[in-house]
Amino acid sequence: MKADLAMSDSTLRLTTAQAIIKYLANQYIEIDGQEMRVCGGGFGIFGHGNVTCLGEALYDARDALPLYRGQNEQSMGFAAAGYSKQWLRQRFMFCTASAGPGTANLLTSAALAHANRLPMLMLCGDTYVTRLPDPVLQQLEHFNNPALGVNDAFKSVSRYWDRITHPAQIIQSLPAALATMLDAADCGPAFIGLPQDVQGWTFDYPAAFFEKRVHRIRRQSPDVRDIAEAAALLAGAERPMIIAGGGVQYAGAVAELTSFAKTHNIPVVETIAGRANLLQDDPLNIGPVGVTGSDSANAIAERADVIVAIGTRLQDFTTGSWTAFAQDARIIGVNVGRHDAMKHMSLPVIGDAKLSITALGAALNGYTGPASWVDFARSERAKWVAYTDDITTPGNGPNSYCQVIRTVNDLCDPRDRVVAAAGGLPAEVTAHWQTKDIGTVDVEFGFSCMGYEISGGWGARIAQFEREPDQDTIIFTGDGSYMMMNSDIYSSVLTGHKLIICVLDNGGFAVINKLQNNTGNESFNNLIADCPTVPHPFAVDFQAHAAAMGANAETVSNPAEFGEAFKRAKAATKTSVIVMQVDAYEGWTTEGHTWWEVGTPHVSDNPKVTEKHLEVEAERVKQRKGV
Repeated sequence: MKADLAMSDSTLRLTTAQAIIKYLANQYIEIDGQEMRVCGGGFGIFGHGNVTCLGEALYDARDALPLYRGQNEQSMGFAAAGYSKQWLRQRFMFCTASAGPGTANLLTSAALAHANRLPMLMLCGDTYVTRLPDPVLQQLEHFNNPALGVNDAFKSVSRYWDRITHPAQIIQSLPAALATMLDAADCGPAFIGLPQDVQGWTFDYPAAFFEKRVHRIRRQSPDVRDIAEAAALLAGAERPMIIAGGGVQYAGAVAELTSFAKTHNIPVVETIAGRANLLQDDPLNIGPVGVTGSDSANAIAERADVIVAIGTRLQDFTTGSWTAFAQDARIIGVNVGRHDAMKHMSLPVIGDAKLSITALGAALNGYTGPASWVDFARSERAKWVAYTDDITTPGNGPNSYCQVIRTVNDLCDPRDRVVAAAGGLPAEVTAHWQTKDIGTVDVEFGFSCMGYEISGGWGARIAQFEREPDQDTIIFTGDGSYMMMNSDIYSSVLTGHKLIICVLDNGGFAVINKLQNNTGNESFNNLIADCPTVPHPFAVDFQAHAAAMGANAETVSNPAEFGEAFKRAKAATKTSVIVMQVDAYEGWTTEGHTWWEVGTPHVSDNPKVTEKHLEVEAERVKQRKGV
């Protein structure tokens, strides 16, 4: 970045936009002994709110901070989230959007990043500070509050929010945003609003502000008293269990978790975000827990007397809306975030997972879980594996999600990354994917956001290419999510970041149709065939559509053909899309579920709805009331 005028050896005169980009380009992080830029670049769509000033600054920095042209701002945010997950929150991407609808499109992806505790920097256009041209194109006018605009909506979905009204403010704001994004406990998206006039204003910045800085993510040690109390509780357990969440991977604590479980003979279950903490064949891996879990994990969850919850926010799909555990079970919440560590009156151990697991293990004085308890857990796991082997066998029923999942699972390389989100596919991936290597699964159920799959996969592939260029990113998406957001097929082809996209077409939003039916309601407005405003339903030609965006594409009829197509996709050098129809009603995983609280009508003219309401409410007796 060239300064317009060097005022002295200690200052640089730059525009606000130039200073932001120069600062980001000089921020580094040390990962596995190697220094690299903490910001991997960005995703951008230019408009009048960011092209003239921020665009000018980014052009000069295009080698240091590569800018990927997006097709939709929401998908750019999803891609940034996928990138951050792949880098285990140690690196991030920025997203830049124009003022007005371009920025507003980022709201959903900011919410996804916020729910999943993922760093993402948003550099978004804003209205003029001077207000001389008001009202400007795309400005929202609030008659009693001229300072209020669409960017204020991001306050609820950002961990850090600021609007720059003077160039000097970034000297404080940028380090604060970066510190938030790299904080293990407070991690999440940062939003910086950039008024169109302020972007181009100049300031004499201290040269020291732009000096290279190497960041390290701090590890918080747990309080020794908390460790002692937790160890005393766990040492008295007759049926202990560990819930391993996504925070285990973010803390780099997989080895410590595995060693702790083995040393103390404690069975482990995984959350959705914690999938791929343990390998499939680990003898203490009892399976995924909760609403989209396994009979084996849920069987020990409802019997466990002490539960060590590590790196999980205990979302309702994990807890079965708090019915998955015994009423008198005690929870030890091991989490770097105080908010998550203390949920449901847990005994909190607030600290980094790696340090906390090690400290807790040292304090246990040789405690091991009873052999009879572990034998029970393993026998339940064996039953679950037999069930999944049966249901995923092609030919056992109509074409299904899980048959394709197992087909791909058997053929993929251990380090290939699988991505799924929302709908029925993430539940089926969670239940049936057999982990071949650690940290290879991204099931986006934090915000359960349809449309994440392809965009998040593209972002993950960009990150994956930086470390493991020979591996593949494999995406499972339904036809509903595909129709919501598919333009990053084109992005992946344009940028040369190959994806393998498995499109499983069941004719609409089949999993919500299933929920509709399971609560006694008639199929309505979910499957295309059941939409009263659609007089002549027809099938989308996903193969032709994907091919039109430059991808290899083919349609197959059954899992065996799918397997052959997958082999061809593995051998290809560009994005491949494989399409197969699956049954909307049959082939779902019917086992492994816990109760999930869903609001149902207390009165209805439909007797089936009333009957199902009573069935749902009957299960509420298991629900823990905050203790």
